[in-house]
Amino acid sequence: MLTRRNFMISTAALFSAPITGAAWAGPVSDSSKWSAWDAQVTPANYDPGTTNPWGFHPRFLPQTVKANPGLTPGDIHVDAVARYLYHIRGDGTAMRYGVAIARGNLYEPGTYTIRRKAKWPTWTPTAAMIERDPQDYAKYADGMNGGPNNPLGSRALYLFSGNRDTYLRIHGSPHPRSIGGRASSGCVRMVMAHINDLYEHVETGSTVHLHAPEA
Repeated sequence: MLTRRNFMISTAALFSAPITGAAWAGPVSDSSKWSAWDAQVTPANYDPGTTNPWGFHPRFLPQTVKANPGLTPGDIHVDAVARYLYHIRGDGTAMRYGVAIARGNLYEPGTYTIRRKAKWPTWTPTAAMIERDPQDYAKYADGMNGGPNNPLGSRALYLFSGNRDTYLRIHGSPHPRSIGGRASSGCVRMVMAHINDLYEHVETGSTVHLHAPEA
């Protein structure tokens, strides 16, 4: 497991300031609606680096940053302290996005593999979630169809440990104002318009590093 000290030392060395200028989850949702839903969650005249109808701090908008040598292109690093997700590119840079992470001890630092990607996925709460919050989750025990109000949002990346589905996800969220905070039940949340862009550049088999949060 990655400690907070290791995280603070390693992540500070990996990334510089922004460059200026430049498993199984049930049946799939109704694909005939995907384009309309994508349009619904993408702001008019959308520009990733400036569009912010959600009202969170501008530092959480997508930015290109430099990455130190030695990082594997295609890997994802989640800085749980600053609430950033970095997607490493092959040209010595990374795309940085703002995220929300899990509440309390529900966030699980570690190294994972993306074994599945899905557009507008269906969602089923885990047994632990239902036991913890039955009033909120029991009614969805058989799953919730994909759509703009689905907790997994427009895209999801499914994190595995070996061949075991961890039920951890990197996913879009219908609650974009949570970005920068601790809000989820274990997953890493992104703005839907942001993960729609990230999704197209992520390959199954890629490695995800969830670095430890603050104590």
